[in-house]
Amino acid sequence: MNVQEQIKKYITSQPEPKRSDMQQLHMLTLQVLPECKLWFDDGKSTENQTISNPTIGYGFHTIKYANGKTREFFQIGMSANKTGISIYILGIKDKTYLAQTYGKELGKASVTGYCIRFKTLKDINIDILEAAIRYGFEVTSEN
Repeated sequence: MNVQEQIKKYITSQPEPKRSDMQQLHMLTLQVLPECKLWFDDGKSTENQTISNPTIGYGFHTIKYANGKTREFFQIGMSANKTGISIYILGIKDKTYLAQTYGKELGKASVTGYCIRFKTLKDINIDILEAAIRYGFEVTSEN
């Protein structure tokens, strides 16, 4: 199964309204960066243990670790969680930036250093979420 098929299967496996919200966010992210690399992480380790929720990834950047090793990874991630949806904006050096810049205007969402978590799209300002996603693509593209 290719990445697009894995993504489609993952989104359609979600209950409503999460399924429709994730499909809308998937399309929005592809509009922001139409030529981006797509990823799908099933959340399992090499030993087939579940270590995280499955995640759809968008874009490409290289993570540089303190020990000098590097890893290719996505810039933006989207994952279903027990209570809603998480959007991960990876590679931002200032861990207060998302909350300070987008937190107040976003609506009913929890914002950490790299994650925006909300229950449903109707709870948030989608234009502000789109701005945060655009920022995530831009800042990690510069690294």
